[in-house]
Amino acid sequence: MVRLEVFNVEDLLRLDDTLPERITVTARLFAKLIFGTLAVLIVALVAVDILVSQVAEANYRESLERELSGKAKLLGQLALSGVPVTAVQARASELAAAGAARLTLVDRDGTVLADSERRPSEMENHKTPQRPEILAALNGEQGSHVRQSESIGTEYLYVAVPAGPMAVRLAMPLHDVRARVDAIRRRMLVATVVAFLPAFLVAALFARSVSSKLGAIIEHARNLAEGNFNARLPRPGSDELGQLGQKLNETGEKLQRMMETLQHEHQELERVERVRKDFVINVSHELRTPLASIQGYTETLLDGALHEPGTNVRFLNIIRQNAERLTTLASDLLTLSRIELKTQKFQFASYCVNDLLTDCLDSVRPLAGKKQIALHLEFAPDGTEVFCDSKAVHQALGNLLDNAIKYTPEGREIHVGAGRPVADAEGREFVEFWVRDTGIGIPADELPRLFERFYRVDKARARELGGTGLGLSIVKHLARAHGGDVGVTSETGCGSRFHFTLPVQDLGLPSGPGRQAELTAL
Repeated sequence: MVRLEVFNVEDLLRLDDTLPERITVTARLFAKLIFGTLAVLIVALVAVDILVSQVAEANYRESLERELSGKAKLLGQLALSGVPVTAVQARASELAAAGAARLTLVDRDGTVLADSERRPSEMENHKTPQRPEILAALNGEQGSHVRQSESIGTEYLYVAVPAGPMAVRLAMPLHDVRARVDAIRRRMLVATVVAFLPAFLVAALFARSVSSKLGAIIEHARNLAEGNFNARLPRPGSDELGQLGQKLNETGEKLQRMMETLQHEHQELERVERVRKDFVINVSHELRTPLASIQGYTETLLDGALHEPGTNVRFLNIIRQNAERLTTLASDLLTLSRIELKTQKFQFASYCVNDLLTDCLDSVRPLAGKKQIALHLEFAPDGTEVFCDSKAVHQALGNLLDNAIKYTPEGREIHVGAGRPVADAEGREFVEFWVRDTGIGIPADELPRLFERFYRVDKARARELGGTGLGLSIVKHLARAHGGDVGVTSETGCGSRFHFTLPVQDLGLPSGPGRQAELTAL
């Protein structure tokens, strides 16, 4: 399957900007790891060279001592096999060549009888503490020592063995020993370097892998530090670096969720602030008109109209109407505030739907009769009940009926009813209450805002009819406080249909005022 991925231009530019920096970081990490590995290998190589040199030289000396000891014993027997001591000097060079070393024969009293490289007469007595190998051989034991020859000036390895009344000593220059040890060292170094090459290649591959992962982790951490919480490390793995990558991914997800929460809260605060400002403006506007009217008519009465028959009564009626309007506005504001702040106390219980409809309809019949509007009740199926607060439902239905009566012309009709229980997606059953008028209708572009506070389709007519602009908002909040919702459908010139839903069963909603969690603007 071919997988196609689409990148926007900003993502590509961002990748292009960060890629060189990420490559540079990875290259630096790789260089540090590879140089560190190389330094470790060099230190190990030097340590191996020193240890191998010491061990090789010690082993070679021991081997050489054994070899010289055997040769010295053999040469001592050859030197004394029927040959007068005075004739040994003549054969010293020959015997030394056979032993591949310098040969010295020393008498019991320390006198040099023969030497393969110098005349015995020119040599001092060898029975001295400076020559411990001679003293050991004259005492019947094998002796060895390393020092610089006083007669020749070259550093030698001396090995002496007893041979009858004499001591036979073979000496080999140490530069030969060191030459052989150096040859062993060179072979060891070559073998060690060859052995280190695969290790260096493996270390390079490891350094490349680690530097790549560390580079990606550093880049991811930089993205988090710069606020790019959407960045994720691909396939972090299960090793220690992979676990670090997973933790960074989890940190990024948590930071992203936290940022989204903060943004949401910020947007909500901005919305609340806008609502608060709108509320202040709307309340100020709603209060200004009746207060101005009350003040104006009161001043007119005080200026002399109080004693004019007919005029004073008309002005007082206007003042009373505006006072009633202010009282209604204050009452609606308090009701809406209590519902939003969750301080409204509800008395939930199961009520018969048809009884709720009948009670509410009876309370508005006098108002509908004044306009000669016919009220038609459409009952729900017998036995249908809802779990609600009856006073709250009465207020919600009353607000809808009050609006319907206000905006329905005289001689028309209004239909009120409820349907059968309907289950939602979660299996909870709700009953729909509705009020359908035959009034002027509402334009489609006005419907989404009908349930907002102080929103009116025809503001001038609404104030003329005494509306506060809060009735539908109260209906919405009362329905949602019960776990239901509201809605409206309308067609201009054909009337409107408002509805809200109430639950059949108890949804476990709080009935009393709880602790105020947050202040909500009106």
